[in-house]
Amino acid sequence: METIREQQEARERLTLSPHACQSGRSRGRMTAEAPCHLRTAFQRDRDRIIHSKTFRRLKHKTQVFLAPAGDHYRTRLTHVLEVAQIARTMAVCLRLNEYLTEAIALGHDLGHTPFGHAGEYTLNLLHPKGFKHHHQSLRIVDFLENSGQGLNLSWEVRNGILKHSKGYGAILPDDTTALAATLEGQLVRVADIMAYVNHDMDDALRGGMIANDDLPAHLRAVLGDRSSQRINAMVGDLVAATLERDDGRLHLSARMNDTINELRSFLYDNVYRNYRVHSEFEKAQRVIRDLYGYFLEHEFPEDGLGACCRPRRPEEDGQQNHRQVCDFIAGMTDRYALALYEQIFIPRPWSVL
Repeated sequence: METIREQQEARERLTLSPHACQSGRSRGRMTAEAPCHLRTAFQRDRDRIIHSKTFRRLKHKTQVFLAPAGDHYRTRLTHVLEVAQIARTMAVCLRLNEYLTEAIALGHDLGHTPFGHAGEYTLNLLHPKGFKHHHQSLRIVDFLENSGQGLNLSWEVRNGILKHSKGYGAILPDDTTALAATLEGQLVRVADIMAYVNHDMDDALRGGMIANDDLPAHLRAVLGDRSSQRINAMVGDLVAATLERDDGRLHLSARMNDTINELRSFLYDNVYRNYRVHSEFEKAQRVIRDLYGYFLEHEFPEDGLGACCRPRRPEEDGQQNHRQVCDFIAGMTDRYALALYEQIFIPRPWSVL
């Protein structure tokens, strides 16, 4: 008798696009394991990511505004949820694998540091082999989560996580070697851009850094005046252009591609490089640098912030020590890093009883 998982895999074969990645044809996991009788491989991966400790810590990690006090500013957690929503909508429209898309979207930023890109930039300078958050995301799901056992995700999810990052590069580059092997992974890459250009603008408006009228009129003519209109315009364009071509690749109209690129440039000039953001960026760098240098010579706290940090043994110094310190700091939330910094570096008033 067929299991529920096998029934779902059969439905995928009948309903998904020929360009979709089918769950039953996954390249498998790093360590073989028996399949679930209820969930497909990609459903299982999604669930493992959601239930991981690293995923929960994303709620206290910076998106753009460092350790925001306001309740409505985005965090790294709300970012990945918005990416997942946008990516899933496009996946359904294109008849791609929704569960694979969701798993990649939810896992793509697990490796982000405290204080957002300020933390990533600083760790990249400090670690002898450099630091990239997408590489750290893969390291987390492969080795660090689950008490060092990793999550043992399927190849397609791991590939999508590793290949999601684009920096300031092309939205849909001609060089496909930079892209994920599946259309689902490529879709998350585009959804990541769509999400951050919209919610970062929304947060900048909320913070008074820009006004809605600051966005050039020709961009508002294409995208609209509200976040929901902008997202709908971007998503609709990609779905229409991709379905029209139907060649196994994702497409945007030339007009929408240029519009999104111009919106990204607007945000870089007016938000990401804004003096208020940059001044906090520099403060965050100092916190990361000081913590990194300290833990190269001292033990990590054993019982949270109340534990004493003991000196490391000399034989623990060297490259492996850098790797452990980098993993430790990259895993911190903003508030944990700030509290630890205060405990270690800020003097306390002496009281005599």
